Amino acid sequence: MEPRIELIKEKKLIGLQARMSLADYKVADLWKAFMPKRKEIRNTTTNDVLSLSVYDASYFTRFNPSNDFEKWAAVEVTGFDNIPAGLSPLIVPAGLYAIFTYKGSSTDNSIFQYIYSTWIPASSYRLDDRPHFEVLGEQYRNNDAGSEETIYIPIRPK
Repeated sequence: MEPRIELIKEKKLIGLQARMSLADYKVADLWKAFMPKRKEIRNTTTNDVLSLSVYDASYFTRFNPSNDFEKWAAVEVTGFDNIPAGLSPLIVPAGLYAIFTYKGSSTDNSIFQYIYSTWIPASSYRLDDRPHFEVLGEQYRNNDAGSEETIYIPIRPK
């Protein structure tokens, strides 16, 4: 599976975040808390939601499933006016991304194993220290084998 490589513009997001690890992955709780607040966000750019991860700079070089990171449930917005109570702003800096279209269940992590263990080492890119995210659009169906999502991995030339 080959991604498309694209320079994306800065994104402004409003969402809810929590610290978690892969060993203690409480993403369902995050989404349950975010989705009722989503309708309060007035200046969204699309109907899509984003599942975003912000990793410490050494996260992948010293990988351990118990290392925590910041996980976000968010939407893209045109600006930060009128942020609903309990939600926070986040800016995703412009940069180069490897963009993968994934079809399959969100519980199947093999796509991420492929990206981090196979594709990146064999490519002419390395991970960049910017947020990683998935766009969950109209074709996304949680835990459904027919689901589709778009995965954005921040990269820079080796």
